[in-house]
Amino acid sequence: MSKKKQAPVTKNETRDVAVTDLTYEGMGVAKVDGGYPLFIEDALPGEQVTVKVIKVKRNFAFAKLLEIKQASPDRVITVDRRLTQAGIAPLQHLSYAKQLEFKQHQIAELFQKAHLNQVQVAPTIGMEHPVQYRNKAQIPVRERHGQLETGFYRRHSHDLIPIEDFYIQDPTIDDAIVKVRDVLRDFQLPAYNETTHQGVVRNIMVRYGKYSHELMVVLVINDRHLPRATEITAAIQEKLLHLDSLIVNVNLSTGNRLLGDKNTVLAGKDYIMDQLLDTKFLISPLSFYQVNPVQTEKLYSLAIEKAQLTKDDIVIDAYCGIGTISLAMAPQVKHVYGVDVVKEAIQDARTNAKLNHIENVTFVTGKAEDQMQKWEADGIKPDVIVVDPPRKGLDASFIESAVKMQPERLVYVSCNPATLVRDAQLLLDGGYAIDQPVQPVDQFPQTPHVESVTVFTRK
Repeated sequence: MSKKKQAPVTKNETRDVAVTDLTYEGMGVAKVDGGYPLFIEDALPGEQVTVKVIKVKRNFAFAKLLEIKQASPDRVITVDRRLTQAGIAPLQHLSYAKQLEFKQHQIAELFQKAHLNQVQVAPTIGMEHPVQYRNKAQIPVRERHGQLETGFYRRHSHDLIPIEDFYIQDPTIDDAIVKVRDVLRDFQLPAYNETTHQGVVRNIMVRYGKYSHELMVVLVINDRHLPRATEITAAIQEKLLHLDSLIVNVNLSTGNRLLGDKNTVLAGKDYIMDQLLDTKFLISPLSFYQVNPVQTEKLYSLAIEKAQLTKDDIVIDAYCGIGTISLAMAPQVKHVYGVDVVKEAIQDARTNAKLNHIENVTFVTGKAEDQMQKWEADGIKPDVIVVDPPRKGLDASFIESAVKMQPERLVYVSCNPATLVRDAQLLLDGGYAIDQPVQPVDQFPQTPHVESVTVFTRK
């Protein structure tokens, strides 16, 4: 019998190592004893560091950075160590120019590993001010040292780290969270406990319109009604004078679901407004709306430009959400068909179409892959298909239907390079080509996440 392979390191062991690479999560990688990887938070390629091994697996280990013996020239001063620990800004110690390079390299490397060496990747489009960009926050509320606390979980744990300045969120949102937290403390509302499932307040969600400056606060509670709702509403309104919407969301689930299905308006409207690419959008608590408005305009403008639309085009927008891409494209084409699995998103999309007086759109609730087959059976022949799928990418049956419909172009907006490359192989096998560079866009500065636009053209 073969002997089980032993890891070359042990827990709590201290080592001096050379960091040679960065993982897709933004952790430094050092190889020891012939190639065994150590993953080190806050370490950069080119650095000589002293680390302590904290978790050992058979094929890799995690280590904690103790000392930097030789720093990378790309290292910048860390704003707040807690932002790395919580995974909010895991790349804050890497210069912004290098973050953009890292994201371009991440996509290029995955195409190369898949032997798609012909695919070029353009330099990442970055932000002028790569901080304070998020227009939405969902902040956990837990009890710590006997009082209700807001912050974020330490990575890979449910240990809450108190944080007031989130660095990547619009300061209006950070301010609102602290003020709401203080009101909840004043009323001594108990925070939710994940172990016992007792307590009332689970999360505070805040949405803020970049252009409209409208503010929504959602209190997510583990109860059918908010205790002392009238008094709490008055106290929050007194602290947040420009509050447009205050909502209670009931979430009685015991899992890690963020929002329940039932919303009750305590004050103001049940939505806020904002705009993207000169189109107005109504945003409700459950709406999917991109969190970085500045970069979203660049991302969607790029997708629309690369679609090369004409007045006679029929377009399918799969995973259409509240209609952001569909409604921006509609004035330039004959008709847009949008599909999304979230019923509320489709209701919002229809409302947004009316709001903008756009009539050449049809929005349908359903799974994109199922709806594609129905449209194909109905004889709908799109000239362009636009997809903006979740991280898991496209379903194989969706790609099959898309290929059968034979659109001239398929524009793929991706939030996960790994599934983009997997789906690209199927589309290339289906008779499509990538004949212009993939364009990364930095939607999430200070983090390893990257969005991109890829155009597939029918051969």
